[in-house]
Amino acid sequence: MPTSLADATPPLRDERAGRWAPWWVLAYVALWPLPGIAETVLGLGALYAAARMVIRRVQHRPHLLNPAAWALTSILFLGYWLPQAFSAFDAVDPSASWTKAAAGLRYLPFMWLVAIAVATPQRRRLTLGGLAVITGLWTLDALVQALAGTSPWFWSLQQLKLAISGHALCPADEAALADRLSGALGPCNLKFGQVLASLSPFLLLPVARRFGNAGWLLAAAAVGVVLLLAGSRASWITFGLVVVYSGVRQLGWKRLGLLALVGVLSAGVLTASVPQLRERVARTAMAWGGGEDGVEQALSGRTRIWSAAACMIEAHPINGVGARGFRDAYPHCVADEGPAVWGTMPALHAHQIVLEILAETGVLGLLLWLAAVAQAWRAWRFAPAAARERARPAMLALAVTVFPLNTHLAFYSAFWGGLTVLLAALFVGTLLAREPDDLPRAA
Repeated sequence: MPTSLADATPPLRDERAGRWAPWWVLAYVALWPLPGIAETVLGLGALYAAARMVIRRVQHRPHLLNPAAWALTSILFLGYWLPQAFSAFDAVDPSASWTKAAAGLRYLPFMWLVAIAVATPQRRRLTLGGLAVITGLWTLDALVQALAGTSPWFWSLQQLKLAISGHALCPADEAALADRLSGALGPCNLKFGQVLASLSPFLLLPVARRFGNAGWLLAAAAVGVVLLLAGSRASWITFGLVVVYSGVRQLGWKRLGLLALVGVLSAGVLTASVPQLRERVARTAMAWGGGEDGVEQALSGRTRIWSAAACMIEAHPINGVGARGFRDAYPHCVADEGPAVWGTMPALHAHQIVLEILAETGVLGLLLWLAAVAQAWRAWRFAPAAARERARPAMLALAVTVFPLNTHLAFYSAFWGGLTVLLAALFVGTLLAREPDDLPRAA
């Protein structure tokens, strides 16, 4: 990965170039409650970014990305995409895997688009500031839902959808089944906790920098309450990592330990007063007193899913069963077992990043992912201090999202895959957006 002084290119001369990129990125994130429209925005943005970069190269105009940023975004894309391409050769469902791999090509120009959106100080302020605003508004919106029972953000989108098509975003019978705070994503898409936890560094770190300890404490408390009510235990781990990392830098270990004690007591009070949260905690506690069945109940059937993943890894160790082929291979691996905790439907993915990569893309896929991680770490390790500081929110968001000691959504799904490559490109774009005062250290 380029880290020499030769890569420290001066700021782009054409400041108007790429001014569209931040708005495209923010529109994509703001439209996550409407997954189909968000995917359309991603695809159109990717096409537009690719066209603009080719046209500027043909016209010999200044590039929108410096060589180092262009190279690392491309490397991280290949670390994500090549495993699914290699897995398609002998996948359980080859046609679906090849279709998925072909669709995944859109992520390369999209990652360029995201990196362009943070390539200059002006665009970076707009993009990262916009992400902080969206995260803050979604947090406030979820607090309103906790008090009033309805998310104003999702309710507004629901009314707009009804006015346009006469159909609701989430039918009433499905909405009634939601057992947790759903926030802006709505009760038919219960991913809000994990999404907010992954975006939380874009709110907590800038608030701490601008408003100090008081601002950090207020933001962390608000997000923490929302995540507790959202009920996703994976998001609790994700946000816990964010709080520990940012809290140590902001408060130090001693004061953070005292804050943790206050947080545990507050969580206990909240658990006692909210039935849905109390049920979630009670289910988790079954892991310590319910034997093997208790562990299965506490993990919502994850042990069976992970056993099935191990079965797939054993049967297809080199290149896996194919990206998103988990659901097709799952019935064969659990044929002799009874109904799962969640019912008779097949599991859709491994719920754990390492097992997902190994089961769906094999050892080859894991090695490619690790190679991309190594390049990202090398870029961070040898970047100047100023670059690491401006990239810290994106670095933290990406690191906690892929934290391997957690459960996860499917990284090869359209939604979580798009979020992951977005965070990766934000990391690269902010870290390698060379500024005049950057003085890289020698490798």
